[in-house]
Amino acid sequence: MKTIILDKLPRIIKNKNHLEKALNIKISNRGKEVTINGNAEDEFIAEQVLDALNFGFPYSTALLINEEDFLFEIISIKSHTKKHDFSRIRARIIGTGGKTLSTLSTLTNCFFELKDNDVAIIGDPIHIKIAQDAIISLVKGTKTANVYAYLEKHQPKPILDLDLKK
Repeated sequence: MKTIILDKLPRIIKNKNHLEKALNIKISNRGKEVTINGNAEDEFIAEQVLDALNFGFPYSTALLINEEDFLFEIISIKSHTKKHDFSRIRARIIGTGGKTLSTLSTLTNCFFELKDNDVAIIGDPIHIKIAQDAIISLVKGTKTANVYAYLEKHQPKPILDLDLKK
């Protein structure tokens, strides 16, 4: 049994039955405290999914953590810069009209959300490290063109499945 505190509780309670069925757990709440009951692995995945939903990801994206074995990571902008102009740093990450963030999403095959001074990433374990490096580079002030070049150069090689595992 795990207990977590969520800000966007109505969003989760609204789809409580769907989440319980998809994640194979029982959800109960008391105020902003949400209690998750299930086996340990399901509880861990459910906690990740609920954190992603609380961060602002859409349901379809958050449920990928369960269905596709994606990871959910949060990067704090504050821990990677000494500057205090966080609105400017967030603007660099988002880009004009959201173009930088959508390009990062395309190049890394990951999903991004910004909330306050944190950037959350949902993606395949292979791609998430590259996405983290890209976000940290933008926070530190690297030109976006250089970040794009880095991402294009460091695309992971596709893994060939020879059907040896059964």
